[in-house]
Amino acid sequence: MTPNNERLHTGELYLPSDPELEKRQNACMEKLYDFNQTRPSEKSKRQNMLKNMFAEIGPDCYIEPPLHSNFGGHHVHFGKNVYANFNLTLVDDTNIYVGDYTMIGPNVTLASAGHPVWPTLRQKNYQYNFPIHIGKNCWLGAGVIVLPGITIGDNVVIGAGSIVTKDLPNNVVAVGNPAHILREIGEHDREYYFKNRKIEPELFDK
Repeated sequence: MTPNNERLHTGELYLPSDPELEKRQNACMEKLYDFNQTRPSEKSKRQNMLKNMFAEIGPDCYIEPPLHSNFGGHHVHFGKNVYANFNLTLVDDTNIYVGDYTMIGPNVTLASAGHPVWPTLRQKNYQYNFPIHIGKNCWLGAGVIVLPGITIGDNVVIGAGSIVTKDLPNNVVAVGNPAHILREIGEHDREYYFKNRKIEPELFDK
């Protein structure tokens, strides 16, 4: 492997235009292209393809095409029962981890890659990557963007259109650009699911 291949996961600057690296990436993108051509009736086929494309994917995951991914999911680790709506973009130049039961709204971007601010280095196409970690049972609303190196705890809800630039702890609702903690998840959320709409108590027993 070339030094550029080895630096994908170290956080060091590297050149993604390396021919060997491009060859590996193109092979992954071919699989992604095939996945995006599947029909809605071909759910079993999609599941088998995802197992071949992703680094890890647990049972009962569902990803709605089209899926966009720099390495076709090759560096993506999904737990079980992960749901992703239309137009999920995974900038998976390094590892992206998503925990069990997490829900991802449409047009969400998880971006593990970045470029130097200094203009001459950026002109030379240098890049760096830092992994993203998303906990269990999270909900990322439509249009959320998560930046390189971010860790999001368990049970976190991120409001639509938010841009996550800093780590988030467990059990919070976060919103905005940049995303900030709006509040902790508490008893109010156990009683109401939307504005003044109450949750039927028997739902907790099912």
